[in-house]
Amino acid sequence: MSGTRPYQPIYAASQALTPPRFPHNIRQHRAQPQAPGPDRRARSCEAIPDGLPPSDNDATQDPAALCYATQNYCLEPFLELIDKLKSSSDDIPPVSCIVSDGVMTFGIRAAEILGVQHATFWTASACGFLGYLQFDELIRRGISPLKDANLVDGSLESPLGWILGMRNIRLRDLPSFATTMDVDDVAFHFVRTETRNCLKSSGAIIFNTFDAFEEPVLEAIRTNFGGQVYKIGPLHLLGKEMYEPETESKSISLNLWKEDLKCTEWLDEKEPQSVVYVNYGSMAVMSDDHLKEFAWGLAESKRPFLWIIRSDITMGSSAILPTEFLEEIKGRGCLAGWCPQQEVLSHPAVGVFLTHCGWNSAMESVSAGVPMICWPFYAEQQTNCRYACTEWGIGVELSQDVKRNEVVDAVEEMMNGEAGKVMKHKALEWQKKAREAVGVQGSSLDNFMKFLLDYDHKNKYRLAGSI
Repeated sequence: MSGTRPYQPIYAASQALTPPRFPHNIRQHRAQPQAPGPDRRARSCEAIPDGLPPSDNDATQDPAALCYATQNYCLEPFLELIDKLKSSSDDIPPVSCIVSDGVMTFGIRAAEILGVQHATFWTASACGFLGYLQFDELIRRGISPLKDANLVDGSLESPLGWILGMRNIRLRDLPSFATTMDVDDVAFHFVRTETRNCLKSSGAIIFNTFDAFEEPVLEAIRTNFGGQVYKIGPLHLLGKEMYEPETESKSISLNLWKEDLKCTEWLDEKEPQSVVYVNYGSMAVMSDDHLKEFAWGLAESKRPFLWIIRSDITMGSSAILPTEFLEEIKGRGCLAGWCPQQEVLSHPAVGVFLTHCGWNSAMESVSAGVPMICWPFYAEQQTNCRYACTEWGIGVELSQDVKRNEVVDAVEEMMNGEAGKVMKHKALEWQKKAREAVGVQGSSLDNFMKFLLDYDHKNKYRLAGSI
């Protein structure tokens, strides 16, 4: 079961969990890391109604409405779906384990009703999860919701010394909902409740990360959680390690937007590490002023760039770029609606990634050894940005009220400055560690196999989760 986040890791997890292939992989994977991929027929995708009115498939969804629907509507349709699947065919094994998205904890309640095992799959960062766990304490200490005075008295910049596992974290570095000024903020209370439910009720939590990357954070989570914590990321690399990459990737699109394949052809014509890749994800929106500041910043950088720009990226209107800008970038700027991001980040022409710091993007950038220019939008993206720039040493942050000269300076530093060279070197070090984690005897691969063995041992039937 997937939440409102991009669902590539959810699908990758379902591929890895597909029965009945995993017992074979457990026994033979280390000897044959490139074992054939799973039979697609062994996995099916089903949908349940979310209680929301129909909407345009290409429209950015309302997160608050999705939060409400998830908590108040989805349990009964999900139970009905499991009952329908159980009675539809003798070939479908009984559900013995439910693996649900960390923001769809009605899956925990469903597992309790059905009397089966449960695990939570938190698809975002572990540092974001730990940040959400502080929301109760923020209320207790009178920090959240913020007061008007907090915006000017330095509160946002002051380190919060009481959070175990998050050294020198500031209030503004916590997930964005922590700085709400509305006591009834839907998103604040949604993530506060869902993360608390994960700790209290789930038998295990699975993270799309790897040990070396978020170790202090993961240790703090283990301290708060009585169940098992499995780190199996970067999951897109784990899938490539376990199965032939050609098996299904070319036949199934997992993106919310239609890919423009001309991007990679355009990159083929560029010099190594010369291109700025720009993508703000599938949900971020910005003002028209900020769009123009980014546009002119990229133009004035004089660097070739690939900019993924959704039609709905600006608030309340379609994205329209000035004619003068389009004239200025002819021959060195490529604009597209969407792209195969893993392929783009792995392309030798890409030198830096200007990103919103969503976790999928961060994991894919790290896996490709590409440093980041960070402009976080909302949720745990602020926390990811803090860690990228401070703990991991692979990013530089732009101000929220971004100006074109700031974009120019950041691009120049990352592409040609001494600090940029250091960050590129650090990014390549993390890339090596990420690949080691999913390789033979790697920590993420071992964690994944341990999860399968632990849950298969507890159940009479084959593992058949719903993700």
